[in-house]
Order: sequence, then C-alpha cells, then structure tokens
Amino acid sequence: MNPLIFSMIMTTVILGTMIVMTSSHWLLIWIGFEMNMLAIIPILMKNYNPRSMEASTKYFLTQATASMLLMLAVIINLLYSGQWTITKMINPTASIIMTLALAMKLGLAPFHFWMPEVTQGISLSSGLILLTWQKLAPLSVLYLISPSINMNMLLLMALASVAIGGWGGLNQTQLRKIMAYSSIGHMGWMTAILIYNPTMTLLNLSLYIAMTLSTFMLFITTASTTTLSLSHMWNKMPLITTIILTLMLSLGGLPPLTGFMPKWMIIQELTKNQSIIIPTIMAITALLNLFFYMRLTYATSLTMFPTTNNTKIKWQFENTKWMTYMPPLIIISTMILPLTPMMVLLD
Repeated sequence: MNPLIFSMIMTTVILGTMIVMTSSHWLLIWIGFEMNMLAIIPILMKNYNPRSMEASTKYFLTQATASMLLMLAVIINLLYSGQWTITKMINPTASIIMTLALAMKLGLAPFHFWMPEVTQGISLSSGLILLTWQKLAPLSVLYLISPSINMNMLLLMALASVAIGGWGGLNQTQLRKIMAYSSIGHMGWMTAILIYNPTMTLLNLSLYIAMTLSTFMLFITTASTTTLSLSHMWNKMPLITTIILTLMLSLGGLPPLTGFMPKWMIIQELTKNQSIIIPTIMAITALLNLFFYMRLTYATSLTMFPTTNNTKIKWQFENTKWMTYMPPLIIISTMILPLTPMMVLLD
C-alpha cells in the first residue's frame, strides 16, 4: 500500500476513535464510528486475497448492523428525552438496543461469531489493530452509559463471553483464532465489572492491550501463525520462546504474572457487591483459557520437535532489533502484579 494513502487511512482510524471518545453528542459519536469502520476496511484488506476480502466483508456487515442499531437507540432516546447529549438513557428499550449494538461492535457473546473468522482472515498486523485499538471506541461509550445499562443483560453477556472465550479456543491450532477467543474472554471480564466499578474496566483494558500488543509483536517478529510454526521457535530464537512462554501464562491469568491482577481485583469487587455465583463461574471458565495457553506454552517451550536444521546455533545470527523496543512492554505484560495495592488506591 502506498505510504501516503496508508498514513491517511490510519489518521482517519485514529481520528474516528478520538471523536467517539471525546464527544458528548450522539450524532458525532455515530459519525466517529462510521469514519473508523470505513477506514479500517482497507487495512484489513492490506494483503489482498479472497480470504481477507471475505473477512473484510463480514466485518463491514456486522459493524454496519451495529451502527444501524446504535442510531435506532439514539433516535428512541431522542424521542423520549428531547436531547442528543449523552445523559442517562431514560427509555429502557433505547438502553437495551444501545447495549446490544455496542456488544456487537466489541464481539461480546452472543454476537461473537464474526471475530474469530475475521481475525483469521487478515494479517497479523491488521489483527493486532482489530483486537486492541478497535475496542477503545465501543468500550468508551459503554463506560459513559454504564449507569443506565440493564445490569442483568450485561452480566449474562459477560458470563457467556468468558465461557465462549474459553471453550472456543480449546480446539484451535491457529494463533490468530486463539487470540480472538482470548479477546472475547477478556471483554467478558471487562463488561462484568463495568456496572460495579467502571475504573476497573479501564485498568483491565490497559493491561489487556499491553499483553496482546506484546504477544502479536512477537508473533510478527517470528512470523508464526500456527502452533506448529511456534513450536519450531526453540531452535531459532530461544529468548523469544522464553518470553512467549511467560506472556502466554500472563494472558491466561496465572499468578504471579500481570494477567492475574485484573482477575483478582474483579473477583474481589464482585464479591464485595454480594455477588458470589458470578465470580465463581467466571473463575472456573477462566481455567479453560489457561488450559489452551498452557498447551501453547508446552508446544513452544517444553518440547523439542524434530527439525531438519543442522545449525543448532542459528539463533546467534538472528535479527535482534526487536530487543530495542520490546522490553518495556514485556515488563508491563508480566511483572507488575506487586503494584496491585497502588492500583487499588487509584481506584
């Protein structure tokens, strides 16, 4: 893609998200979503082939449906309140339709079907944008309308997302699909706590973005798209293999790594609000995520698959440019659990 065109498209994507995050007018929010959606499609189709075209079409149809529902909710709210500003949504129908539209944009269950398919059909770099940056706009709107959201419906969607995020990833060998199901699970955790403590949702989102960014950057560095290609990394890049091991366990939420912090705090917050069954179910279903991350860890680091390569010290000649920018991200993604008390104070 022409660098000038690419920079213009990326600027539009960023601008669209910023408009959504900073606006207090429903029409501007809708315009921001549309700008973002139309600009992201050429990025998804960057490597032009039938698979990426199919993925882009699925993404467009889903997001367009969600935008239509969002505008319907805005108009219903306008009829009852007489204003375009983001205030408490008076009409329960408008609130429900708005939540469904944003759930569709985020890929929350039961509107999750598009996400693994779209992520699998696009390149790793496009998948990185889809699973990180594209979550910011819908979550910021959910954050703003959280006081008027139907609590039971959102909790039900959150529980379904955590469960599907675990079950869906169990049988996968494609890394992009695994990361997509992981994203669905993480979104479930974020929306479960949104009603009780929106600040904790932001903390979880920040850590999720840091961990996903680190993981995708390492996949891009090693050009790995399947469990098999990842399992050959021990021979080429032993240092990256060790880092991927730690990142996988952190994404699975295993203490004493960073990924455990948001889960711990969310379970604690839900328990404080006299909710025992929901965090119990979420903790149990989170073990499914941990299982497929453990399987990736096993394939990557704890087994030595046969190889036709006779140069066992090949890794000494590999490009190590990635080491200049990755360490801060890796530290954030794996080692900040001791800062939990500070996060509680900030909350």
